[in-house]
Amino acid sequence: MIDHESHIHILPARSHIDVATVVGISCGFAMIAAAIVLGGSPASFINPPSILIVIGGTLAITTACFSTADMGRTFQVAGKTVFHSSRLPSEVSMEVLQIAEVARKKGVLSLQNILGSIESEPFLHKGILMVVDGTPGDEIEAIMKRDLQATVQRHIQSANVLRKMGEFAPAMGLIGTLIGLVQMLGNLDDPKTIGPSMAIALLTTFYGAVLSNMVFLPLAAKLEKNSREEALINNVYMMAATSIGHQENPRRLEMLINSILPPAHRVRYFD
Repeated sequence: MIDHESHIHILPARSHIDVATVVGISCGFAMIAAAIVLGGSPASFINPPSILIVIGGTLAITTACFSTADMGRTFQVAGKTVFHSSRLPSEVSMEVLQIAEVARKKGVLSLQNILGSIESEPFLHKGILMVVDGTPGDEIEAIMKRDLQATVQRHIQSANVLRKMGEFAPAMGLIGTLIGLVQMLGNLDDPKTIGPSMAIALLTTFYGAVLSNMVFLPLAAKLEKNSREEALINNVYMMAATSIGHQENPRRLEMLINSILPPAHRVRYFD
């Protein structure tokens, strides 16, 4: 068995730019922009009424389906898909096993000394604090499981908002197309109005398709992925706090953690 020091330092989650999200969306827009420029008329793809119909209409109707609080939370969470804070499951697992070993050797009250070093991980901090306070293991598990489910539900709600926006954007584009066609047909006697009306008719569909398939739906998918990763880390924290609360052997905790980790992130702490 490895000799581990009783001093435990929990590394904070690393905040970094999600390169895949930035590069993917940026390259998609760059290719569309290149195609527009090569066509020779970039200015013809800018139409304020079309932008107003698609973006304003999508935001308004989505807000009607949810709430202003849901919309604000969604934009905040969507920003975190670009500037993402993450931790490796294997790294987290080694740290909680070290905490469990200290609790096994020195008693759970000794964990008071590490509470300050784990404040950067609120979910783990709450679990260990309950352990130190003498909360029964079953109660710790129940409380942390409810907190975990609530967090996952909030992420699901934000992903649903983005997916709903992805549904409404093409629909608003279609509405804009109909508006443009009605305006064009209603003024066929004035040739000067045909061009602007046709621009609204075509560009609203274009804007709606671009926003839906290149912004809203990709961000919803990335949010769901990040939520699964965060839930995995929090499950490890919950298992650790519950195991320590039950005063179980850390070797059993290692087996339990490895049962939920992907094969590439499984740990061998005691071997």
